[in-house]
Amino acid sequence: MKMKLVLVSAVAAALIGCASSNVNYGDAQAVETLNKDFGSTDLQMIADKMVTDMLSFPVVVQLTQNRRPVMFVDKIRNKTQEHIDTESITDTIQNKLINSGKFRFVDMSKVQSVKEQLEYQQQSGMVNPAAMVRLGKQTGAQYMLYGNLASIVKDNGKVKDVFYQLTMNLMELESGELIWADQQEIRKQSRKKTLGW
Repeated sequence: MKMKLVLVSAVAAALIGCASSNVNYGDAQAVETLNKDFGSTDLQMIADKMVTDMLSFPVVVQLTQNRRPVMFVDKIRNKTQEHIDTESITDTIQNKLINSGKFRFVDMSKVQSVKEQLEYQQQSGMVNPAAMVRLGKQTGAQYMLYGNLASIVKDNGKVKDVFYQLTMNLMELESGELIWADQQEIRKQSRKKTLGW
């Protein structure tokens, strides 16, 4: 009986040892190539290229030379077959544009929450009228930045090729005119390992 208990304990200890993993911090800016799926390196690279291109485009340079126009960034649509958090791409692009100091921003994702707070202040009777935020004073956006992330996947059984394309557009809201557009592409390949390699 003792021998069985010792053996069970040894097997349990071995399984626990195999199940635990060693966790380390990595460099968030380092190139990540664990697989062919869209990853952190792709996000950073594509956002950097898109923002650099937009800020250097002659019309945008002229537009932001003497003023900081108001913009909102619409969530990038995921048209791939992968589950990709396109909100993180949207946030990264918006943060880079904010940090450029060239634009001012309104956050359309929080309109409903702001509306509820303003209604509470105006209608609840619980907010000091002198401290109340007045309706009709918000800044309106003049431009909208929006886009799509698409992919084309090819697989011949040995090599899987994934082509990602991010398309972004900057629209002037008053006229509806597109004043800037760009596409950034990424191609990734993975090869199936054969036995004996």
